[in-house]
Amino acid sequence: MDQIRLIVDSDANQRIDKYLQYHLDNITRTQIQLMIAARDVKVNNEEVRPSYKPRKGDVIVVNIREKVPQDVLPEPIPLDIYYEDDDIIIINKPQGLVVHPATGNYSGTLVNALMYHCQELSNVNGIIRAGIVHRIDKDTSGLLVACKNDEAHRRVSLQFKKKLVTRVYETLVHGVIAHDTGRIDAPIGRHPDNRKLMAVVTGGKPAVTHFKVVERLANHTRLELRLETGRTHQIRVHLQYIGYPVVGDPYYGTKQDEVKSGQFLHAKVLGLYHPRTGEFMQWEAPLPDYFREYLESLRSREQS
Repeated sequence: MDQIRLIVDSDANQRIDKYLQYHLDNITRTQIQLMIAARDVKVNNEEVRPSYKPRKGDVIVVNIREKVPQDVLPEPIPLDIYYEDDDIIIINKPQGLVVHPATGNYSGTLVNALMYHCQELSNVNGIIRAGIVHRIDKDTSGLLVACKNDEAHRRVSLQFKKKLVTRVYETLVHGVIAHDTGRIDAPIGRHPDNRKLMAVVTGGKPAVTHFKVVERLANHTRLELRLETGRTHQIRVHLQYIGYPVVGDPYYGTKQDEVKSGQFLHAKVLGLYHPRTGEFMQWEAPLPDYFREYLESLRSREQS
């Protein structure tokens, strides 16, 4: 893997993906966006979005990997569509589906599926995140919204920023939580020892998660969670922080976990104001089979 280091000599009046396209030979803008999504582009040792505009004195480091594709292609991947019109599409994402292309997942993502299904998608975040306003992890199932035009994207993004979007998750954690409800208020930032992970850290970004107990089992608790903020891996990090990690979580869970197929975390409710009409709309997706069947197996063990 080659590495290129650039020092910006004056403020750039353009996005970093366009800036790098001009300064790097034989690399397309799509490839640059893929590298940004894969965290292979750092500015002053920090990750940036494709829309970031370089400033004088910025140090840009680019890791160039082999076999980065030239483009993102539509693929006929089935979608579980809960709602669709000319502005938005609501998808119930299955566990295991990556939201957008990045290193190791250049195809077979939700973006590839959306590009095949939709004639138009918003381009606010570039082709790598075409239509994508918010993400949920690969091994998290549930509802998310994508936008078909830039105006809808900007209006829905603003709702996320102003905390007007309703997001309710359901999860299963190790341990029995005694309190019926709780509020976790702890800042989240990059893990000090592993930059691929997040952690509760001093100086991190504010993060607030509310939880309510839905069901108590012998060694587990089923929770409903509402987010005030939307930090990377927020629910998983917060629940690990209070000592009740998500079942099946490969990074923030327990080494003794019997589940190895991904975390039991489901985005079950999504509500937002329609970007064109202003009408509040809300959708709910039931627990997926893998989640429901594991709950039933736990209940059966208690009865036997």
